[in-house]
Amino acid sequence: MQTRPFLALTLAAALFLAGCNPTYNWRDYSSPDAPYRIMFPAKPATHTRSVDLNGMQVQMTMTAAEVEGVMFAVGTGVAPDAAGARAAVDAMKTALVRNIGAEVERESTAAAGANAAVDIDALGTARGQPMKLRGHFEARGTRFYQVIVMGKANEVKAEHSDQFISSFSLL
Repeated sequence: MQTRPFLALTLAAALFLAGCNPTYNWRDYSSPDAPYRIMFPAKPATHTRSVDLNGMQVQMTMTAAEVEGVMFAVGTGVAPDAAGARAAVDAMKTALVRNIGAEVERESTAAAGANAAVDIDALGTARGQPMKLRGHFEARGTRFYQVIVMGKANEVKAEHSDQFISSFSLL
């Protein structure tokens, strides 16, 4: 029986396939509990918990994946009313920027009726490391969203964060 050549060939094939496995393995994700789609760079995990957004208690669902120390995440929740959703957008943005002691380098806003959106780039520090945050925060009616990329400043690449954030679409 020629087990050795078969094992050697199997091992070689496994090593070849492992070497071909890209670090960023983009995949389409549709949320089962909120009307959005996005491309994650790896298989995401989802968790729901109660959060306080400036005095407003809401259930927030966070779906996230980490690649090479960079977090790609979408958070979503429902506010009691449209004004609460717009307030949640500001509260989420402020909390994330404050978390890393960041300075907002770029911010753009758009509003139309009950809808509002904010995009930011921020630099800060966490655990003694320079950190970068890129985010899109949006309110649509009573639902609010945060789409963020955060990690060490030199690890957050524009091409990856642009691909992630620009792939976000509401259904």
